[in-house]
Amino acid sequence: MSELLDLATEAIELARRSGASDAECTIAEGEEFSVSVRLGEVETLKQAGSRSAGIRVLRGFHVGSAYTSDLSREGVGKLVQSALEIASVSGEDPLAGLPEIDELGSHANDFELYSDDIERLGPDARIDLAKRAEAAALCVDPRITNSDGASFDSHRGRHVFANSRGFSGEYRASSCSLGCVPVAKQDGRMERDFWYSSARGVADLEDPEQVGRIAAERTVRRLGAVKVATQKVPVVFESRVARSFVGSLFGAVEGRSVYRGSSFLAGKRGERVANDRVTLIDDGITPGRFGSHPFDDEGVKTRRTPVIERGVLSNYLLNCYSARKLGMKTTGNASRGITGNAGVGHGNFYLEAGTRTPEEIIAGLTTGFFVTELIGSGVNIATGDYSRGASGLWIENGRLAFAVSEVTIAGTIQEMLANLEPASNLEFRGSVASPTLLVGEMTVGGR
Repeated sequence: MSELLDLATEAIELARRSGASDAECTIAEGEEFSVSVRLGEVETLKQAGSRSAGIRVLRGFHVGSAYTSDLSREGVGKLVQSALEIASVSGEDPLAGLPEIDELGSHANDFELYSDDIERLGPDARIDLAKRAEAAALCVDPRITNSDGASFDSHRGRHVFANSRGFSGEYRASSCSLGCVPVAKQDGRMERDFWYSSARGVADLEDPEQVGRIAAERTVRRLGAVKVATQKVPVVFESRVARSFVGSLFGAVEGRSVYRGSSFLAGKRGERVANDRVTLIDDGITPGRFGSHPFDDEGVKTRRTPVIERGVLSNYLLNCYSARKLGMKTTGNASRGITGNAGVGHGNFYLEAGTRTPEEIIAGLTTGFFVTELIGSGVNIATGDYSRGASGLWIENGRLAFAVSEVTIAGTIQEMLANLEPASNLEFRGSVASPTLLVGEMTVGGR
């Protein structure tokens, strides 16, 4: 065991000796690096490290939490005492408590969450990656006249968790990303767009020249955008923006919104909520992906959970508390920061891919709207109402014809799920993922 895991275990033992009936301890340490460049010059540069510990204790059904950045023996002692004092004055919650012992466990296999090539890459090399991406973007088209910059970000960290039910575990994780935001100008109007690449290690990032080129091409195609007339048409969500729709679905199936009755999917488990092309998965175990972990933030073993299977709502995503509220079992989806009660999070949350490519879907439309950017947050999980500002490209006779901006798209999530077709291009650039999505009809509000 590492020094930090020993420390977490000692904190639990101290809490038990001091009067806690149960306890759980989280320790995290990490190092982050961030640089942004603009027009070839460094604008911001940050490199920082942190270590902190949090503990949650129970005295019967009374709960107390505290955290500290002092990881000395004395600091941990004060941490435990603070949490116990808070528990002594808190109200009772009969559903508070740790997982059952048979729910705990850790995977034995390597989840491939850490790459040491980030550590080997020096600051100058990281800055150079951002500069190369921006330089490549500025060379693509003479209408690229400016830049909002390029950036390289990385994080390396360790996560440690232990509880009084006998669980202790730890894992390391790393991530890095490279992005670029060029600006184009035509007829006195400017447009911008971006592209980025993210991975567990530097070796798996897209080449900076490719990041810059794609960002520039996306920016140029937005020039000359117009506002179309209000009408009902098929809407195609580019995979990059379709992820936000999938994220909205998480809000509708996570345990808290379900037991509070604030989700339009509450009480619908076992019912058809989408067409049979729709399968929604939460997967916390696929090696290398950003949402994978060997255990959740209550020490429960992560897993693959089908949420919607061929249109039928089969599961909600639950931590221990929401599972008890609903009379169900945890799905290993507890999530929290360094301290406090666990909320509900997701692993790799995604819609399964379909059979047609995005190009084939677009080619099959006489008219439609290809959305490349969404603006605002007009999604009501309680009712399913959906309304967002949008920009993108108009589809005419199976082709992307011209740029569109300053419009809204509106409908309901229920209608969208009933008329949804996923394309074949599922890719994971984060813990939420989606292929390109075709929605049979939505209202596009313009002039």
